[in-house]
Amino acid sequence: MARLAAAKADTGRNAGLEGGRVREIIDTPSPNWDERRLPVSMIVLHYTGMADAASAIARLADPEAKVSCHYLVTEDGQVVRMVGEDKRAWHAGLSHWRGVTDINSASIGIEIVNPGHEFGYRPFPDAQIEALIPLVADVKDRHGITRGNIVGHSDIAPARKQDPGELFPWGRLARLRLALPRPTRNLMDPGWSDGGFLLALERFGYDVTDALAAVVAFQRRFRPELIDGTIDAECRAILLALLLPRPQGDD
Repeated sequence: MARLAAAKADTGRNAGLEGGRVREIIDTPSPNWDERRLPVSMIVLHYTGMADAASAIARLADPEAKVSCHYLVTEDGQVVRMVGEDKRAWHAGLSHWRGVTDINSASIGIEIVNPGHEFGYRPFPDAQIEALIPLVADVKDRHGITRGNIVGHSDIAPARKQDPGELFPWGRLARLRLALPRPTRNLMDPGWSDGGFLLALERFGYDVTDALAAVVAFQRRFRPELIDGTIDAECRAILLALLLPRPQGDD
């Protein structure tokens, strides 16, 4: 974390974002951005998938890496701004959500420091989530983003990505209407065929070109206790409930 401490000293601090909910921002600019071609309509949550915050920040600021994000949240709850919201950060890669394929242009990308599945995936600390929540809320409110468009990297790129992963506490965000809840009430299996399920999953927003990857991504997000790629009655019932105008859950 020594490099992160140095970054804090070098880049200074900002009193907060518009809206006043996020009180402290560390500016560490990345050169990896270009101009947006679409208005902001999504928030994409990632994990960094690197050994520590300093390594992640260094990579996201490296012009040779050609990757970046708008914000990064460390495990101890520091918020780092790397690209201005009016610019197109390079975080989504080849991706798709609800018909949009230039997700970098349409989204705010937030990297959440976690080693990820490659380096020792672990739960996200409370301090980190407590810093993330007001950041997401502030961005959501200022851009008028619907909770159905607050997604994980695995939702928009199911064939390539797993993050933020099955340990991410989506329920905490859902309780604050910052994400869709996992439906738990009055579930009913519609009895769709596998093809019917995939059509419904595509309607919900996923790219189903790789059917197995899409099902796994859906399970990772909405049924993380059993991620097996099998379309079963519970998956069908959850998806049907999510397609209703007002999904209901214990969240």
